[in-house]
Amino acid sequence: MRGRSGAMPARRALWREYLVLTKPRVVALMLFTVLVGMLLAPQARPQPWWLWLVAPLGIALVAGAAAALNHLVDRHIDALMARTRVRPLPRGRLGATQVALFAALLGAAGLALLLLTTNRLCALLTLASLVGYAVIYSLYLKHATPQNIVIGGAAGAAPPLLGWVAVTGSADPGALLLFLIIFIWTPPHFWALAIHRREDYARAAVPMLPVIHGVPYTARRVFAYTLALLAVSLLPAAIGMSGALYLAGALALGARFAQLAWRLRRDEALAMPTFRYSIVYLFGLFGFLLADHYLG
Repeated sequence: MRGRSGAMPARRALWREYLVLTKPRVVALMLFTVLVGMLLAPQARPQPWWLWLVAPLGIALVAGAAAALNHLVDRHIDALMARTRVRPLPRGRLGATQVALFAALLGAAGLALLLLTTNRLCALLTLASLVGYAVIYSLYLKHATPQNIVIGGAAGAAPPLLGWVAVTGSADPGALLLFLIIFIWTPPHFWALAIHRREDYARAAVPMLPVIHGVPYTARRVFAYTLALLAVSLLPAAIGMSGALYLAGALALGARFAQLAWRLRRDEALAMPTFRYSIVYLFGLFGFLLADHYLG
């Protein structure tokens, strides 16, 4: 199996294969939003210092388990796609039983840690996000409808809600608003990537939006969602959750996202720049929330 240059991919150490299963870059972004949720949550009493370590760790372990299960479920279609054929299962570096046991160990450890150190609601919502992503999305929605990422995005939008609930024990309106922002952000983020990788998805018979409805239709949907995201991103300022600093940052970041999405309608070569900017956007938006909360 050869990379773009024609050379065989380097053989990774076995522990790195297990690390790849957890999708560490995705989990890193998720952990940032978990911490933002924890830091923005109203704290009725001072939290023990260790909660800021063990709650994100528990959520990260469960997220890693969900990612490993996704690798397991998608191992056959991963072998057909250029982006994923170098993953541990398609390359034969790990077997299905090894991955299943690894996912079970991570998930059990993460949920036990959350039950022991946070609260039942946090553990229950974290389990629900695992089931939503690894089972409902990966096993069913991904192959059933081109709206898969819209419906399945709820699992990926959970991290800031989980962080908030870990501190407060309740899903307050502010936590639900953070959830809503990521929920609306997910489709334009993922569809931009899907436009770039549409041939891979078509080869693997995955009914992603650009495969079923074409690139122009998908690009219009990306633009529509960026406008909806811009509107939703202003709600924290509208309800008094944040102030002028956040409002200015949200407007600037959202305007740039919408501009890229508008240009994507005419130039599909902007699919990957739009995808990459969507990650910068989410980091920036939640960064402005924190800065406004503590400095504004």
